[in-house]
Amino acid sequence: MNEALYIFLAAGLVSMSAALSASALNKLTEDEKPEWLKSKNAQVSVVLTGNFAALSLVGAMAYGFLTQHWSIPLSCMFLTFPIIHIAVLHRMLGDKTTLMLMLPLTLLADIYLYINWP
Repeated sequence: MNEALYIFLAAGLVSMSAALSASALNKLTEDEKPEWLKSKNAQVSVVLTGNFAALSLVGAMAYGFLTQHWSIPLSCMFLTFPIIHIAVLHRMLGDKTTLMLMLPLTLLADIYLYINWP
């Protein structure tokens, strides 16, 4: 029972963090964008990364609702994951570093969710 909770928490946190970081990078104005993000290819890559992270978050939430009481995934979706991202990860690492760090972790979390799907 505890293993399913840890899998859900880890997968949900890295997916939410990657999706929020991609969203924050997309919302920058042209003047605020770093040099690497000014090309169309980089912008498309960030959008695709954010979409992949959002789909991973949907999978993590489905896993959470299947293995946990309904209140745990719901409260994590709207409280725990965004608060940890904004209060810890965003402040410590910034948007670009958080996105680059969370993307491979999101991929690993998806693999782990697939292996342990009920």
